[in-house]
Formats: sequence, C-alpha cells, structure tokens
Amino acid sequence: MQPHDFWQILYPAGSFDPAGPFADFFPVELPDGRELPLPIRALGDGQQALASLIINQASFDVQDALAGALAPRLAEWRPEVIVGLPTLGLTLASGVARMLGHTRYVPLGTSRKFWYDETLSVPMSSITTPDQQKRLYVDPRMLPLIKGKRVALVDDVISSGTSIRSALTLMQSLDIEPVVIGAAMLQSERWHASLDSFGAQWRPRVVGAFRTPLLRRAGDGGWVR
Repeated sequence: MQPHDFWQILYPAGSFDPAGPFADFFPVELPDGRELPLPIRALGDGQQALASLIINQASFDVQDALAGALAPRLAEWRPEVIVGLPTLGLTLASGVARMLGHTRYVPLGTSRKFWYDETLSVPMSSITTPDQQKRLYVDPRMLPLIKGKRVALVDDVISSGTSIRSALTLMQSLDIEPVVIGAAMLQSERWHASLDSFGAQWRPRVVGAFRTPLLRRAGDGGWVR
C-alpha cells in the first residue's frame, strides 16, 4: 500500500491473516468484524514497532466507523459531556459526541487564546511530538459545561499515557473526575504503568475501539506479535 492509501478503506471480515508475520501493515478488527490495515512504524531500536493511526488523515467512512465503534462503549458509562484532547482526539471526540446524541462537545487546546487563564492549564507532551513543549488549556468559558458533569475524556490513541495523564491532571485541578476515558486505538500496553501510577482507578475506566500489540522484528525482516 502507498502511504496515502492507509486509513481510507474498511475491508470485510477475514480479509487479512491475523497471525502474521506482517510486512508494512498490521490489520485490526473493529467490533463489527470489518478490518482496517494500519501502517507499521519501527521504533528507535529497529527491533520493535507499533501500528499507527492518524485519524484526521482517514476517510470520513473510517472516521465514522471508529466513532461508531467507540460510542457504545462510552455510552455504558453514561457520560453527559465529551471532552476531546488536541489535536487528533478532537476529530474523534466530535464524531462520538454526535453519535451519542449530544449537541456539542468540549475541546481542550494547546493554543493559548488571549482570554485564557494560565492557571487553567498544565504541561503536555506527546509521544509523536516529544521535543515540543506545550501546555494543555481549557477555555474558561467552557467550565459551566463540565463542572459537576459526568465527563468522558476522548483521544485518538493512547500509547505512552502522557497525554491522558495531562488531561487528568487538568481535570483534577478543576475538581472533576472523569467517569471514562476513550480512544480509537489502545496502542500496546506501554500506557498501563503510566496510568496506574496516576491512580489505580483509571485503567479500568479506559475503553477503545480496538487494541494493537507491540510488534517485534521477525527473522525474515517482517514483524510478529
């Protein structure tokens, strides 16, 4: 597949061999059985790799399918408001909120508007942009929408857990304890320790449309689970 071909088409169930080894993509299965091939990105050591998802480059059909897969899993927690994480989580949060019948969602941001309050922000880093020092903000005008509500935090991918920890820290500073955390992809298990160190109650509250493993280099140059 060409790089621009990824995240565009959902394939029927059984289209790919789930056992591997895998060459340039890893197939994931959505709850309805359809499959989505994700590009494989090698990590720094060259011996391990992860499947990748960039949701704002996906076709609208794929975006809708991922939101549709996540929405019922969030619905079990009866969220009253969806709070989206920047940047890629906003695409998913918007779609999920619509599918849950909400009229709007609350986007967090990393761009400071002139009316923002610096005390309503926390440092934020991301595994995909580790060298960029950012802050995570909530628009003070949005506080009445989330205070005292059953909040669902939504991001596109949970990988290292750093972004979700920042969001939880921000919510904690506002005396808000989200009831659930949702993502399209739960990427490997590397985020478990990070989230557990923040509190034992959080990992059981995490739901995803699908999970992907940490891949390792096979003898033939491909990748295996």
